[in-house]
Amino acid sequence: MSYREGRFWQPDVTVATVVVRDGRLLMVEERAHGKLVFNQPAGHLEPDESLSEAALRETREETGWDVELTAFIGAYQWKTVDSDGIGSRHYLRFAFAAEPLAHDATRALDDGIVQALWMTPAELHDQQARHRSPLVWQVVQDYLGGRRSPLSMLQQVA
Repeated sequence: MSYREGRFWQPDVTVATVVVRDGRLLMVEERAHGKLVFNQPAGHLEPDESLSEAALRETREETGWDVELTAFIGAYQWKTVDSDGIGSRHYLRFAFAAEPLAHDATRALDDGIVQALWMTPAELHDQQARHRSPLVWQVVQDYLGGRRSPLSMLQQVA
């Protein structure tokens, strides 16, 4: 059933943060759908939260790192298809670049997160079969290619 047929449709709005230190990317290894996968610190936008607030919160909750957002990398659409080929989910991801500020090694990480780790771009590329989605490498590839926009591109209107 499609939106035109009367069914309500709403994409999942997510944020992701590319954090780089000494040429390495801050990644999370997490359990998703029974597999261990790699992702940027990422998650869903919560009610009454700005996109930048969500990116900071998700990074802290999933890695223990406080970061400073430095740029907006881009907005990405992705559609999953269930294994039966019938259902799907639509994701709208907003990706940010950030610099690490401080780490709290005692902070408990979100449920499902196995570990936060620093990977070189080559190490991450070699693990593409374990990426949570194709968005993981696309966002990194855009970041490495110099894609950056000012944070002022995103406006939260009250």
